[in-house]
Amino acid sequence: MSISPSSSASGPRPVWIDVLIAILPVVAVSLLGNAVTIPQVTTWYPTIAKPPFNPPNWVFGPVWTTLFALMAYGVFRILRLPPGMAGRAKALAVYHLQLALNLAWSCVFFGLNSPLGGILVILPFLGLILWMIALFAPLDRLAAHLQWPYVVWVSFATLLNVSIWWLNR
Repeated sequence: MSISPSSSASGPRPVWIDVLIAILPVVAVSLLGNAVTIPQVTTWYPTIAKPPFNPPNWVFGPVWTTLFALMAYGVFRILRLPPGMAGRAKALAVYHLQLALNLAWSCVFFGLNSPLGGILVILPFLGLILWMIALFAPLDRLAAHLQWPYVVWVSFATLLNVSIWWLNR
């Protein structure tokens, strides 16, 4: 499906507004997540046992930057669809819910130093990403496919989170 401009009774919404709507939430989640995570990466995180497949700290920044860019572009494509299009509003709602759980995971795992709490957040978080893809797919296949690297990374993060909990229980 091609990108058609979102529109209202007063005409199409300017592209720059949809760009801001797509980018600002991921930037906010990234900044807030980093504010909670970065202090713990030098204090609490080095003190806990981690599995041998734990990536070096420098990997996380480039991976998350790429994933947030893919997310923002995917949601931008959904935002450019006509507002009354069946399934669009639900897809956007689930997108924002998964984004909220993305931030919640950082707050619980790192902010509260709780691997068990992290598991309780990351499992529904992963489910919401999959649901988001299912909702994006009939609207814009590319927007849906752009989210698969996110699924792979959060699946890996789930394994890592569970392993850290197991090693530190």
